[in-house]
Amino acid sequence: MKKFLLTLVGLGLLALVLALAFAFWPTHTREIAEGPAADKALVERGRYLAYAGDCTACHTRPGGPAFAGGLPIASPLGTIYSSNITPDAVRGIGRYTLDQFDRAVRHGIAAQGSSLYPAMPYPSYARMTDDDVRALYAYFLHGDIAPSAEANREADIPWPLSMRWPLAIWRKLFAPAPDEVAFDARGYADARLARGAYLVQGPGHCGSCHTPRGFALQEKALDQQGRDYLAGGQVIDGWFAVNLRGNAADGLGRWSEQDIVDTLKTARNAHSAVVGQPMADVAVHSTQHLNDADLHAIAAYLKSLPPTANDSSSYAVDDATGKALQAGINDSRGAEIYVDNCAACHRTDANGYAHVFPAIAGNPTVLAEDSTTLVRLILKGSRLPSTEAAPSPLGMPAFAERLSDDEVAQLATYVRSHFGNHASAVDASAAHKVRDSLPKDHEAL
Repeated sequence: MKKFLLTLVGLGLLALVLALAFAFWPTHTREIAEGPAADKALVERGRYLAYAGDCTACHTRPGGPAFAGGLPIASPLGTIYSSNITPDAVRGIGRYTLDQFDRAVRHGIAAQGSSLYPAMPYPSYARMTDDDVRALYAYFLHGDIAPSAEANREADIPWPLSMRWPLAIWRKLFAPAPDEVAFDARGYADARLARGAYLVQGPGHCGSCHTPRGFALQEKALDQQGRDYLAGGQVIDGWFAVNLRGNAADGLGRWSEQDIVDTLKTARNAHSAVVGQPMADVAVHSTQHLNDADLHAIAAYLKSLPPTANDSSSYAVDDATGKALQAGINDSRGAEIYVDNCAACHRTDANGYAHVFPAIAGNPTVLAEDSTTLVRLILKGSRLPSTEAAPSPLGMPAFAERLSDDEVAQLATYVRSHFGNHASAVDASAAHKVRDSLPKDHEAL
């Protein structure tokens, strides 16, 4: 028995040694070529790419200096804080070489050699071209970003989960090397579709939120070759990231290309709107700043994605419920709650008002497999972000103090099963779970 135990210990130590060797085996096999010196055109191109990459949303905390980091990012392991990426020579990246910048952005390796948490979406940024990385570097080092001496904050992750070396193993297993996933436009039908694919898969890193994660929290797919790519399935800061594929009910199947462009540019379209802080930040800090050609390219690429095979919800135009409510027929507690609290803005037929109050009938958020966002909207309300093209920050009030968990569940179930909507019911325990997770304040989010 003693010999057996010693053998097990020996095998365990051998496995650890092999794991460490695997983790720290060099992966950065080449340095990115320096290219031309930073000039105004290159810096401006970098600024545009910083918009496309949504760098502000993560690296600028509310009320803090631009790109000075400190934004808390929730993860299943604990809270991670974004880093200072201003050109400060001590606290920021002012002393980074282009190669060190590239290692961080596309390889997930910090300047001192440790692995970055994949809250930094380097698995997506790995697809960015050398020229785009050079332009980003020129902007962050030579643009108009003010240096900030704010110190980086350590992650609130308990030991031993806070150890960094396992991240190197994760990086080896799940983060592709740039040379392996170099973007090839020849795989797409035309240049516009290729441009949209590049922006979505690379700088835009849409899959970081909208693609379901696997057992090791890795994205199940990094491009359209995987059936789960952009199929939804993550709850980000309390909001469910919806399906962006061609599903007719909970996806973008019934949206036009212009609907998608309008949403990215103004945070709303004729029948729907952005809800939740994560996507509001994308619209405000990223997509509203993109040119129309790129917005249409993104929309064309998203429209090219087929629906997922397991579409559990459906929608078909049905005005029977609206006519019944207009006639004063409230035949369930859910109907009564809807008329008392929702119909004034969303109408008794649930079609809302174009560009003002979203339709509930056929709304992908209402029909999503995960009802978290719908329940959170009922409890806490929401506010449309103000964009340059649509500055009015229209809001939905919170009903947490008016409605019990059971009433929230009945209302959610009612709108998911009427007005032509067909989605699963919501129970009171689900409503209670969302209520219990909400920030303890009185502001609508």
